[in-house]
Order: sequence, then C-alpha cells, then structure tokens
Amino acid sequence: MSHQSKIAVVTGGGSGIGRACAIGLAEKGWSVVIAGRRQAQLEETAALAPRIIPVVADVADEAAVDAVFARVRAEFGRLDLLFNNAGRGLQAEFGDITLAQWNSVVSVNLTGAFLCARAAWRMMKEQAPQGGRIVNNGSISAYAPRPDAVAYTTTKHAITGLTRQLSLDGRKYNIACGQLDIGNAATEMTDRMAAGIKQANGDMMVEPRMDVKCVADALVCMAEMPLDANVQFMTVMATRMPFVGRG
Repeated sequence: MSHQSKIAVVTGGGSGIGRACAIGLAEKGWSVVIAGRRQAQLEETAALAPRIIPVVADVADEAAVDAVFARVRAEFGRLDLLFNNAGRGLQAEFGDITLAQWNSVVSVNLTGAFLCARAAWRMMKEQAPQGGRIVNNGSISAYAPRPDAVAYTTTKHAITGLTRQLSLDGRKYNIACGQLDIGNAATEMTDRMAAGIKQANGDMMVEPRMDVKCVADALVCMAEMPLDANVQFMTVMATRMPFVGRG
C-alpha cells in the first residue's frame, strides 16, 4: 500500500505508547504529527524516525487542539488517522481525591479525547475523499478497575462510550472509530509494576509487562485497514498479567 497521502496525528507522542506508535506508523511510510506538552520529549521522538513532526499542545486546551489540526490542514490538506492516546493517571484512596485532582484527569483523558476527536472529525467530514479513522486508547481499565484508580477508570469507561458514539455517527461520513485497549506495556508509566503493584485483595504483586512495540504493531494493524473495515475493539496485553479474573 502506498502511504504518500497517509497522515496521522498521535497525541501523547513524546514518550511511551505514543512514541512507539508514532515510530511504528512512520516506519510504514505515514507522515505523523505528534502532539504533547513537553517539547524536548517530542523532539526526541521526532529524531527516532523520519516524517514525524512535533507540535507542542495541551489536549485539554481547546485553542491548542484546534491549532494542531489547523497546522495539519495547512501542511497536508487532509487527515487519515487520529490516535487519541494522551492520558494521565492518579493513584489515591477514593475519599482522599480532591476535585482539582479529579478534574485534572478528566480534562486530559476525556475532554482532551473529545476535543481531538471533534477536530479530526471536522477535517475528515470536509475533506475529499471524505472519511478517516479515529482510534481511542481505552486501556484495560475500560473494562476492569484497579484499586485506588477511580478517576482513571471512570474516564476510560467513558472512552468506550465515545468510541461507540463516534462509530455510530461516523457511518454516514465514512469515519471509522475503534478502540485499542492496552494492558501492561513496558513504559515509564508502568515501571512500578516491575517493583510490585497493589492487587484487588490488598497484596502487592509484580506484574508481567510486554514490549511496547506490540502496541505499535496493533495500532498499525488497525490503521492499515481500508475504511470499509474496522477493528471495533482490540485488546493487546501482557499474556500473564491479571485481567481475566483479575486479582
């Protein structure tokens, strides 16, 4: 498949899953605009593969999000893929969480995903040929919670609702939407799992992790499909991590 016109936006592209997925797409010939808050890390990602363009933006900021997609429109004229990946976690006892902490997670994980999807949607609806693909990072927590993670778990359950709604509303515009649910990819965010993480029964347990490249391969698989086919939900996870019968 020729990818001369294939353009992607990956949020949270400065590290971890976003970095791996941006590189995976670029290595397949895609041009990839990566968005995130930390310029130095974005530039590090861009140096690792060709055709990666770093843009500093906070996905919770409506004007900043719109500016990212305006740049994509100006430079490329179209958008083929959005990977809604940017996210923030919070580990705390339910009763101890402040409203400010709750809002900080919701603003990135949910509002940010909405703002990026809306901007991508508008481009995909208006461009010719019409259509494109949106993939949301749902996480294993879109199905099963971890202890002391109410804000993260709630937003990830909400992402599933966003995915389903976009899938329904996108039909008439040739916009496909799917969800990639990821469990224990080896990134800085999951380093604590290697030392031991709290389980449902209160015990601490070391959890297996998988190479983050497996996530990139999964995203590329979804992205490479023709628009008349869609992976609605895909789960990619470390084989021996607790999920099925978690705990």
